[in-house]
Amino acid sequence: MLFDDTYKTIEKPTESIFRDRGSKFLGFAYPINSDNDIKGIVAKLKAEHPKANHHCWAMRLSINRSVFRVNDDGEPSGTAGRPILNTLLSKDITNVLVVVVRYFGGTLLGVPGLINAYKVATEEALKQAVIIHKTVNDIYTFSFEYLQMNDVMRIIKEDSLDIISQQFDNDCSIQLSIRKTQVEQTLLKMSKLDGVTAKYNYSL
Repeated sequence: MLFDDTYKTIEKPTESIFRDRGSKFLGFAYPINSDNDIKGIVAKLKAEHPKANHHCWAMRLSINRSVFRVNDDGEPSGTAGRPILNTLLSKDITNVLVVVVRYFGGTLLGVPGLINAYKVATEEALKQAVIIHKTVNDIYTFSFEYLQMNDVMRIIKEDSLDIISQQFDNDCSIQLSIRKTQVEQTLLKMSKLDGVTAKYNYSL
């Protein structure tokens, strides 16, 4: 199977509210690029909702959609984080964190009620979101002598590459964002230029 270098995520954070038998469920969806983003977001929501009983969440990350984590934050196991994650799976979106903040209303909802509440709160937050398609890009730095400038810039134009940063002196370097499925073609062209070296930086 060919590598799929596109994925779906959300454009910007969204919120929702769902009520069931006195309990209030606030859904918050966030686009994320790393699991390092999670701690700060959850801490911020806990600071904004100190009287809430639970701050449950799930995230899905990585281009092949293989990285995920769930947190029930004191709710019965499998009743909060998993329904949130299942909703992300059903929408086939990734690089997303959803946190559902619950204020207990005095009436126990039972396992089916909890699963439904966390699912609906997540669905409602995602209904507010703009779903966008993004491409997987590799970031490379190319180093070359000033005399090679025109040849390097020609390839950049031919392949419609995005320039992230550049430094032009006697020794030049330029950092480019290259779509994953296009990397091999661009590297081959660059390798045909004398003295041009390529260094892989990271993917996004």
